[in-house]
Amino acid sequence: MNFLSHFYFDRNTENHNQVLGIVLPDLLKNANKTWTIHPEKNEEEYTGLNLISLYTGWKRHILVDKYFHCSIFFLEHSRTIRTEIFPFLVNSPVKPFFVAHIALELMLDSLLLKENLITASRFYWHLEQINKTALSNFLEINKIDDPERFIRFLNKFIASGYLESYRDANQIVNAINGICTRLWIKPFDEEQKIRLTKVIVNYMIDLRKEFMIIFDEIEKKLS
Repeated sequence: MNFLSHFYFDRNTENHNQVLGIVLPDLLKNANKTWTIHPEKNEEEYTGLNLISLYTGWKRHILVDKYFHCSIFFLEHSRTIRTEIFPFLVNSPVKPFFVAHIALELMLDSLLLKENLITASRFYWHLEQINKTALSNFLEINKIDDPERFIRFLNKFIASGYLESYRDANQIVNAINGICTRLWIKPFDEEQKIRLTKVIVNYMIDLRKEFMIIFDEIEKKLS
């Protein structure tokens, strides 16, 4: 799941550091794709509420992703999207399954915003309040040798506020292109972007009727 979908499961918490923890695995990869950490190996070093909260959020992220990626909802919808986009992505370096996977996750974020089930501003507000000393300690414990680099990235992420743009289904393709550009020089041509946008806009019409199924399913498992 993407940032806002992860936030949905902690939308009522007042624990800012836990909110950061639930998106920290993805933020770290966005900041530096070579950063791979295993916080479970250092559990005994998380002393104090702030460090424990970060780690609690991290564990919830891993658990939510596990439930989501093993769900019938994910398997069926990603397969359907893949089938629809496959014909016009034949010459793209990006695998259709990869695009379908990302598209589904971003559509879920978009629908949460459209249905006013969460607000991006609330999510960003939590991130602005986090304890940066605890964050630096958490990263250092997990052998990230330049915590300040990540904190600079986090500040820019918050300042950009770009997640609010997901309300517009047309903007989802820009986000997909941005993600893919980190891995491929030119993932899509203009015609492919237009056709991908059309698929996403149309797909969200039906997805809107049933997307809460997966959130309800995962929320029950977390409780």
